[in-house]
Amino acid sequence: MTVQTPEPTADVTIFYADWCPFCAKLIKNLDRTETPYALVDVEGDNTDDINAWIESVNDGNRIIPTVLYSDGTHETNPPASSVRNKQKELAES
Repeated sequence: MTVQTPEPTADVTIFYADWCPFCAKLIKNLDRTETPYALVDVEGDNTDDINAWIESVNDGNRIIPTVLYSDGTHETNPPASSVRNKQKELAES
C-alpha cells in the first residue's frame, strides 16, 4: 500500500495534537523566535491519510510531532534549532 505524502501548506508543517507535551515544547520554542510554520491537528476530522503517512515515516508508529518540509523531507520530534535551520534554508532557496 502506497501512502501519499500530505501536501505541505508552508515551508514547515507540524503535525501535532493538543495533548502532546513534545508538540507544545516545539511550538513554544519556534514561537519564541518567530519561526513561521503551519499546524495540522492529527486528532481532527479526516486525518486518516495524515496519520497513515506519519506511521509510514516512523516505522509504523504514530509519533508526533512529525514535521514535513516543503522540499518533501521530514523529521520526527526535532529540536526547534533543526526546524529553524531548515526553514531558513527553504526560505532562501
